[in-house]
Amino acid sequence: MKNNISSLHEQYKYKKRVEGVKIRFTQLTILLLFFFTWELAARMRWVDPLLFSMPSRVWNLFLEKVQDGSLLIHTSVTLFETIAGFILGTVIGTLIAATLWWSPFLSRVLDPYLVVLNSMPKIALGPILIVGLGPGYLSIIAMGALISVIITTLVVYNAFKGVDENYLKVVQTFGATKQQSFKSVILPATVPTIISTLKVNVGLSWVGVIVGEFLVSKQGLGYMIIYGFQVFNFNLVILSLLVIAVLATLMYQGVELLERKLTKQMLK
Repeated sequence: MKNNISSLHEQYKYKKRVEGVKIRFTQLTILLLFFFTWELAARMRWVDPLLFSMPSRVWNLFLEKVQDGSLLIHTSVTLFETIAGFILGTVIGTLIAATLWWSPFLSRVLDPYLVVLNSMPKIALGPILIVGLGPGYLSIIAMGALISVIITTLVVYNAFKGVDENYLKVVQTFGATKQQSFKSVILPATVPTIISTLKVNVGLSWVGVIVGEFLVSKQGLGYMIIYGFQVFNFNLVILSLLVIAVLATLMYQGVELLERKLTKQMLK
């Protein structure tokens, strides 16, 4: 019986591995077909190559920018700002959510203000941040954090409130304080929601930072996009967009890796 169960488990793992390989292969094929079609369409003049460029031109520009070191500088600037904004937005939003859970009075007082702030386009605050914090890294990082902090607060706070009251009653029956209840029940029960929020914040942080660089920066991928647009160099614009897409995907994959590790630890 035990051998039979073990054999079924191995078959299940094998099927999952095969399925994973098929999915990756299909994804790669779609990507290659996309670049092939793009190159063909530009060479055959089905689309305007001045406006839409073509993969071969973008690749040549990529090699040129790598050799002169400018791409590394611009990429490292934007990556630093995005990671800083991502971490700040997530940590501050989670801390505010914990404070609201801790004080129901405060949560009732602040509820309408959070709704108003969430509905407000945070990008519109960009000029105020630039004037207040100066035209540098600080205002761009603040923009990256600001765009994700309110949504993080609302989502995580609702997750805290959604934890089954019976779990809290059980630990409180054994004399747990509010702090102990938060650490042993609320926080572990909401880890999946916090991870999901991290995934959303990856995209939001990139949006905030790129918009901040549009407004004020003299370095970074957002600056490269604006500069490329101003001099009508759309090869540069598309190269910047592709680099952003690759880096955002890597950040998302990093969050997924963190999710798998935390899930394994919770199942132990």
